[in-house]
Amino acid sequence: MQRLAMDLRMLSRELSLYLEHQVRVGFFGSGVGLSLILGFSVAYACYYLSSIAKKPQLVTGGESFNRFLQDHCPVVTETYYPTVWCWESRGQTLLRPFITSKPPVQYRNELIKTADGGQISLDWFDNDNSKCYTDASTRPTILLLPGLTGTSKESYILHMIHLSEELGYRCVVFNNRGVAGENLLTPRTYCCANTEDLETVIHHVHSLHPSAPFLAAGVSMGGMLLLNYLGKIGSKTPLMAAATFSVGWNTFACSESLEKPLNWLLFNYYLTTCLQSSVNKHRHMFVKQIDMDHVMKAKSIREFDKRFTSVMFGYRTIDDYYTDASPNRRLKSVGIPVLCLNSVDDVFSPSHAIPVETAKQNPHVALVLTSYGGHIGFLEGIWPRQSTYMDRVFKQFVQAMVEHGRELSNM
Repeated sequence: MQRLAMDLRMLSRELSLYLEHQVRVGFFGSGVGLSLILGFSVAYACYYLSSIAKKPQLVTGGESFNRFLQDHCPVVTETYYPTVWCWESRGQTLLRPFITSKPPVQYRNELIKTADGGQISLDWFDNDNSKCYTDASTRPTILLLPGLTGTSKESYILHMIHLSEELGYRCVVFNNRGVAGENLLTPRTYCCANTEDLETVIHHVHSLHPSAPFLAAGVSMGGMLLLNYLGKIGSKTPLMAAATFSVGWNTFACSESLEKPLNWLLFNYYLTTCLQSSVNKHRHMFVKQIDMDHVMKAKSIREFDKRFTSVMFGYRTIDDYYTDASPNRRLKSVGIPVLCLNSVDDVFSPSHAIPVETAKQNPHVALVLTSYGGHIGFLEGIWPRQSTYMDRVFKQFVQAMVEHGRELSNM
């Protein structure tokens, strides 16, 4: 990224010199059009370097965690250079699923039973060819939690697994009930306020590999679920550390932002149809307790949650559910090192709802806030297919915790 900045500054100087010469000797000739284009390019490069490319804001509640990140996860203090032709929030959010590659991953599927008679689908990447951790019993394990209707097939999950493979780690993806093609055995799905299924998964994975370093990473709603779990359980978890990406901190603020006309058109309505499709596949399981016809007429995520999710999990009102689902309320109770990456231009998670002051009061929490990046975007480079800023934060942080986490033992 530093090389990119140097190249852009050099290009700006060279274009400025050329433009100065062109205007002097050929302003009235055939080079005027080229001069205007070059002039615009120089102006854009200067604007990009001065206003778009910025270092993220690092917010920590303790000096030891701050120093640890600067020493072992330096990417959180380096300038983030968003893709020069696509840095706006909505553009980054919309483009990421289409432009980033999908590394091939061979999963081993496992179905585990839950206390209510249901089942959860886990997709394992065992990494048996790991050269760094040949002993499977001590091979670091990363639990990955996808977003709202996401599964182990999402590109951001595949990238995290690819990076974990390079480090020699094992991964397991927690697919929420009913979204990964498995049968729904009980009339229950999932929500980010109810952490029972996540607790079951964490206990199960830890029981299989009790001697292995155990970390978790959650994206969007997966991050909300993870933070709500950590806020409830404090330090009494087998997880040694966690990371979240593009979390919606305040569900009311998220919903309000996504209901603005343009955001509703680009994101809200589509996600609502995805939610409806995911539950309609299991429609026969819900007809006795929920008016499914009414659910299928929902035009927004809030309407879907009011008609389906809040009813499913026994909340008296949608406001009760959204209050319980908001992880900002529980951040102060998190008891293990957690790094949270958000972009302040994320329309899914408005900047005014990011709990900066609460984070400053918890020595276990670090917020990394970029000026641009959108929702699960964080595209960088000229053609961002292979890696994103989010990927680099993930890799450096989990590696730092596995290799140097003992430095935080007294935090």
